[in-house]
Amino acid sequence: MYFNKEHDLVRKAVRDFVNKEINPHVDQWEEEGIAPLHDIFKKMGELGFLGIRFDEKYGGEGLDYWYETIVLEECARIHCGGIPMAIAVQSNMATPALEQFGSEYIKETYLRPALKGDMVAAIAVTEPDAGSDVAALKSFAKKEGGHYILNGSKTYITNGLQADFLTLLARTSDDPGYHSFSLFVVPTDLKGFSVSKKLDKLGMRSSDTAELYFDNVKIPAENLIGVEGEGFIQQMQQFQHERFAVLPLSYVMIQEVIKETVEYLKGRIVFGKPLIKKQVLRHRLAHWLAQAETIQQLAYHIVRMKMAGQDVTREISMGKLLAGDLLNDVTSGCLQMYGGMGFMNEMRISRLFRDARLISIGGGASEVMSEIISKTSGF
Repeated sequence: MYFNKEHDLVRKAVRDFVNKEINPHVDQWEEEGIAPLHDIFKKMGELGFLGIRFDEKYGGEGLDYWYETIVLEECARIHCGGIPMAIAVQSNMATPALEQFGSEYIKETYLRPALKGDMVAAIAVTEPDAGSDVAALKSFAKKEGGHYILNGSKTYITNGLQADFLTLLARTSDDPGYHSFSLFVVPTDLKGFSVSKKLDKLGMRSSDTAELYFDNVKIPAENLIGVEGEGFIQQMQQFQHERFAVLPLSYVMIQEVIKETVEYLKGRIVFGKPLIKKQVLRHRLAHWLAQAETIQQLAYHIVRMKMAGQDVTREISMGKLLAGDLLNDVTSGCLQMYGGMGFMNEMRISRLFRDARLISIGGGASEVMSEIISKTSGF
């Protein structure tokens, strides 16, 4: 109904890539706490996976949101959450603003190499005192001649150790309100930039996450994305690409976890019978599958709305809220069904249990999603 033969060919290509180039190495990258993103992204860029819906003029494939959804769905089959998150940062978080608001210079210098996998990108918004409250950020970029002088810090930055450039939000004015912020492309080879700390996380272990520091970093004025003072508004729009990515990554992961759990329960004999014979377990799994299907269909509805050029802020917020809650419920509940084996690090369910916890926190906490839903619903 939604996909044709051309879609299926892309799906097979992404799935083959995941099975051949990523999954065999996931355990190693999880152990090392980092994955070779330049190598992974270069291969993905050559196959067109990073820029699937971006303009061909700037190195994309020029396809539609259905193809983007396919890429995200297949990336969800990676045997961890960290690598899909790193990929989503490259394709759905750090680059959309470059295409939508960036100058020709920015698109040629940064967007094109990012889509081709020649550069690793990161999105730098969160600060020690500004997470969900984006307007509280303190990093300041002061205009001086042909440069902006940036001082401050960012934290919880995915791809932060390996990024060649950051899509960064900073204050450019002390005036109150939302028109005091600007978006910049900040190359990480500029003097004054440093990675102050690699962060040790509960989950998403294969994804490097960093605390970054900026000491009088001179950003060329041409690296301003869009209009000075409009960065907050631009970033709010970019968040919709980021939050949408959560939906396919979540409902496919949920479906995969349930599938693996069912296979385990079929082979686990307790009191002389396979655990899958327990009606309470089957019904719990069925309930989760039904909920996952509703999130998937909401995601497809959002794609249709995006294709029609409609505002999807409310629907994406609903999807992320539901996906985060359900993913936590399913990974926790399935781990319980594994019993003692689920508590072992060698089991994939224990990894996904840890990885899942971020989904209702990162990219806008569930509480923020609820607030957006209430406001956009008129109460």
